[in-house]
Amino acid sequence: MNILFVCTGNTCRSALAEAVAKRVAERRGVKDVRVSSAGVSAWQGAPASDGALLVGMERQLDLAAHRARVLTRDLVAEADLIFAMTSAHLEQVLELGGRGKAHVLDEYSSPGANMGGITDTFGGELSVYRETADLLEREIGKLFDRLER
Repeated sequence: MNILFVCTGNTCRSALAEAVAKRVAERRGVKDVRVSSAGVSAWQGAPASDGALLVGMERQLDLAAHRARVLTRDLVAEADLIFAMTSAHLEQVLELGGRGKAHVLDEYSSPGANMGGITDTFGGELSVYRETADLLEREIGKLFDRLER
C-alpha cells in the first residue's frame, strides 16, 4: 500500500506525518506500506522547517534528509490512499485525480468527529509544532487502527 500525506509546503505537517506514519508502521510490523508526502505549493527540494526538525528530534524522528516535493498528478496516481491536512488540500488532490482514495486525515481517522483538519504550523512557536505532532501521532495511530481492521 502506498500512502501519501499532503499539506501546503511539505516542510511541516506532511513531513511530520510521513515520519510518524513510518514509525507507526515499523512499530506495528506493517511491512507492505510505503509512506511519502508532498505539498500543493511546495518549493521543490526545500528542507523540513526548523520547527519540524526540532520537534522531530525530540521524538526521535529524523527529518534531516527530508526534501519537499510538489504534488503532481503522477504522485496522486501512484498513491493508494492520500491524506490531506485540510479540506482545501483535499480539493486540490481531487483536481489531480484523487477521487475515491483521498481524505482529510482527521476526518478519516476519527469519523464523525469533524475536527476541521490539521492546522498550519509554519512560522509558529515550537509549542504549536509540538501540539501538531501530538495530534498527528494520535490521528495516525487511529488511521493505522482503521487500516488494520
